[in-house]
Amino acid sequence: MGSTARAVAILCSLFLWTGSPAMAAETLDDRIVAMMPHADIVKPDGPGPFPVVVQLHGCGGKKAFQGTWAQQARAAGWAAIVLDSYAHRGISRLGAYATVCTGARLWGRERAGDLYAALEWARRQPWVDAERLVAAGWSHGGWAVLDALALAPGAEMTGAAKLQGLPAEPLAGVRGAFLVYPYCGFGCVARRRGLRIEARPLALVGSRDVVAGSAGLRATLEAMPAPTPVRVAWLEGATHAFDEPDASDMRVRYDAERTAEAHALYRRYLAEIR
Repeated sequence: MGSTARAVAILCSLFLWTGSPAMAAETLDDRIVAMMPHADIVKPDGPGPFPVVVQLHGCGGKKAFQGTWAQQARAAGWAAIVLDSYAHRGISRLGAYATVCTGARLWGRERAGDLYAALEWARRQPWVDAERLVAAGWSHGGWAVLDALALAPGAEMTGAAKLQGLPAEPLAGVRGAFLVYPYCGFGCVARRRGLRIEARPLALVGSRDVVAGSAGLRATLEAMPAPTPVRVAWLEGATHAFDEPDASDMRVRYDAERTAEAHALYRRYLAEIR
C-alpha cells in the first residue's frame, strides 16, 4: 500500500470508528431487509433444521465460484448463505476494485456488520440449526470474519460496524471460522487483538500468494491470540484466488488440483463441527 493509499486508509479508519453524525443510523433489521434479498441460499434436501455456513466474498464481489463452494457445504449436509456485500450498498464491480480493494472504503470491521445481520437472519429461520453456525470468508471476506470475531459486543461493535440494534451476542451459535487466503494486514483488528470467541479457525494459505501473503500471513495467523489457535492449511504452489477459474488478475492463477484439495478441506471442516 503506497503512502497516499495509506493516508486515505487512516482517514477511513477514523471515520469507521467514529461514524458520521450526518448519517442516519442503520439498524440490524434495516441491514437484513436490504442485504438478504441479494443473498444466495443453498440447502440440502429436506425440511431441516440444517447447520448453516455464511460465506463472505472477496473484495471483487460475489462471483460464480462462490456457488461451487456452497455446493461443497451442501454435500457436507450444511446450508450455505452466500452474501453479496455490494448490491445493497450500490457498489459496482469496478467501484469495488477501485475503492474496497484499495482500502479506501468498507474495511473488515465495518463489513463485520453484514455477518452479524446474516447470522441474526439465519437464527430466525425455522430450517436453521441455530446452534451450529460457521462464518467463512475469502480474502477481504476473511478480514471481515476475523474482525467480526475480534470486536467486543456493545458500543465497539455498534461503532465499528455502523449498525444499531445488535443483540447482546451477535455471534451466538457460531462454532467455526473457515478462512481462505484472508487479508490480515494493516487495519485488521484481529491481527493485534486476536479472536474473542472459540471458533476453531482454519485458514487456507497459498505458498505463492503475493496479494494477502504467504509465509508472513501464515506466521501472523498462527501467532494470533485465540481460545483455540488458528490452524493453517499450507497449499503448496497456490496463489491468491487459486480457486477462481475466471480470475483476470495477473498475480493469480487458477489451480484445479489445489481447488479440489481446498474443497475437500471445507467439507471435512464442516463435517467436524458439532
